[in-house]
Amino acid sequence: MKVIVLVAGYATRLYPLTLNTPKALLKIGGETMLDFLMKKLEKVPNINDVYLVSNDKFYQNFEEWKNNSKYPFNIKVLNDGTNTNETRLGAIGDIKFVLDHENIDDDLMVLVSDNYFTFELSDFYDYYKQKDCDVVLGTKFDDLEYLSKHFGVAILDENGRVLDMFEKPGRIISDTGLYASYIFKKETLPKFNEYLAEGNSPDAPGNFIAWLHKRKPVYCYRFKGECYDIGTHEMYDELNKRFS
Repeated sequence: MKVIVLVAGYATRLYPLTLNTPKALLKIGGETMLDFLMKKLEKVPNINDVYLVSNDKFYQNFEEWKNNSKYPFNIKVLNDGTNTNETRLGAIGDIKFVLDHENIDDDLMVLVSDNYFTFELSDFYDYYKQKDCDVVLGTKFDDLEYLSKHFGVAILDENGRVLDMFEKPGRIISDTGLYASYIFKKETLPKFNEYLAEGNSPDAPGNFIAWLHKRKPVYCYRFKGECYDIGTHEMYDELNKRFS
């Protein structure tokens, strides 16, 4: 299995912290968010290559991090060539960039680097192997109003298959919220070209899942535990206090 970690964002909401440091290399409890993620990946079997897709501004930061890291899989940093938030390729655009650049023909896990979570990615992988289908990460929310405004929302059948999915619908649809973490079968990877060729948005990867589940089975692994999207100073400060 290959892994793509999306680290090409500019995290403008966290300025000035992220003016000269990528968000993935900010520390929580004394450890960078990227190292936290790598240690979770160490517990997942059958990973041989991890690709970090960066922008041009922070490419050297990630190269330096890689050169000082020791993990049991090959890590490669790719530069998508963008320099500003306005010219970024978008999450789906960056996935396609890696697929094309590396000619990936293998099962693929796609992760973001700014989620801080308590569950194990190995459980996510085990669910994928059980279903033998594309899977997306999700969980049950209690605050449905908050869910509807900030997350992709999925309607699932009794077996966890996605029946319908809406990106930040603004209305209560279900209690299942989705996170930007996925495992795709290698047979699915050409679908990224098809999706973009139709003129669909290259950003917000939940849009790809909303499109994909209408064409092939997609299941949702509903984790038990906590997961925080670190997008604001308040959340970053809160997690640092909690885990320091």
